[in-house]
Amino acid sequence: MKEEIDQQTILVEVAYALPDRQRIVELRVPPGTTALAAVEQSGITEMFPDIDLASAKMGVFSQVLGTKGLSPPNEYVLQPKDRVEIYRPLIVDPKEVRKKRAAKARQ
Repeated sequence: MKEEIDQQTILVEVAYALPDRQRIVELRVPPGTTALAAVEQSGITEMFPDIDLASAKMGVFSQVLGTKGLSPPNEYVLQPKDRVEIYRPLIVDPKEVRKKRAAKARQ
C-alpha cells in the first residue's frame, strides 16, 4: 500500500529561515503541484505567521521563481526532491551598505 501512495506523489521540501531559527518541512504532493500550493500545504505559515505569501519571494535551490525565465510560484510545477525556499525581505539595500563601507574606507 505504501508503495502505491509513493507512486502517486512526489517528495518535496519547503524551507524558511530566520536569523535565529529555521524550518524545513518535507511533504508529499501530487505530481503537477505548484511551488505556491506546496508552501500552502506545508503549514509553514502557521509556524511563521509573519510570512506574507502574497508578497514573499520564493525560489527553488536558490533560483528565484518568476525571474530568469522561471515561472512564478503559482505556475512553477515542482519536480521530485525540489526544495521551495521562501525568502525574507531585505532589511537594507546591499548597494547602500557597500557605498557606506566604501565612503568610510576613504575617510
